[in-house]
Amino acid sequence: MNERARQGLARFRELEEMLADPSVTSNIDRLREIGKERADLEELAQAAAEWERMDAALTEAREVAHSGDEDLTELAAAEIEELEPKLTELAARLKILSVPKDPDDSRNAIVEVRAGTGGDEAALFAGEVFRMYQRFADRRKWKTEVLEVNETELGGVKEATFSLQGDGAFGVMRYESGVHRVQRVPATETSGRIHTSAVSVAVLPEAAEVDVSINPNDLRIDVFRSQGPGGQSVNTTDSAVRITHEPTGLVVTCQDEKSQHKNKAKALRVLRSRLLDQEREAAASERAEARRSQIGSGDRSEKIRTYNFPQNRVTDHRIGLSLHSIDAVMAGEFDELVDAVRQQVVAEILGGD
Repeated sequence: MNERARQGLARFRELEEMLADPSVTSNIDRLREIGKERADLEELAQAAAEWERMDAALTEAREVAHSGDEDLTELAAAEIEELEPKLTELAARLKILSVPKDPDDSRNAIVEVRAGTGGDEAALFAGEVFRMYQRFADRRKWKTEVLEVNETELGGVKEATFSLQGDGAFGVMRYESGVHRVQRVPATETSGRIHTSAVSVAVLPEAAEVDVSINPNDLRIDVFRSQGPGGQSVNTTDSAVRITHEPTGLVVTCQDEKSQHKNKAKALRVLRSRLLDQEREAAASERAEARRSQIGSGDRSEKIRTYNFPQNRVTDHRIGLSLHSIDAVMAGEFDELVDAVRQQVVAEILGGD
């Protein structure tokens, strides 16, 4: 077991004792603080405790193997053969779990899905990707809140912005950022030709007001009448809001709510998250080139995944993993892809240390 895992297990056990202390249980803020730290360490601690148990069993088996009793030696040899690879695998997992987490990983996520090259087909696929993420969130029991959707007359989506609210949502979703490419025969294609279209995805950590200070004097706020697909009016009042952050040129529009106040509040949430993301990107650019070139950097222009419908295949290009279960993936069952990318990112971080 590595030293970080050992320390994590010791701290977890210390926190368990603290949670039974009346001076802690009577202090709500302190109780919440300790409970959060305990929850953050739980997966690491459970794996470390299992490693201790298996290591003790392996040590005992090795002692029995040298006891001279033939019957016991044979049983011990079989146990050693079973335990050694399991212990090696668990040690590798502990190494990954021991990597300090990015503080942003515990945040909610703001996700932006935009149709790219491919016209109507790209917009249709953007709508499907939007729904794919909603289903993924439902499976994880996260709350989805739609902040802005710009639909097309054919039922596609030019762009959709939504928040995913749940413990560690950003940490899970952060490597979805990039270009998602689709290859299939569009419903509007009469000759049966396969088309290639693209959708871009950006995943931002949701910022709180205390994270980003916005000077009201830096904002230009315009209000206008909400529009539906094809430009048709869907509201008889000027409730839609467009906020321009003049120092950066960032523009956020929101028109989903009938209330101008609610649209403004949603737009400010997105703006804060984009500003926080800019700060994170600026900090990342100051790191070593090895860190910037890591897999899953979140570059919006990076082609990360291809969805090939004729071949029933979804391929993540960053790790070379293909799943032949495109219907399941589009139904929100792509945990294997998410987990594989995250593990590879951690492995590259450890390799660079």
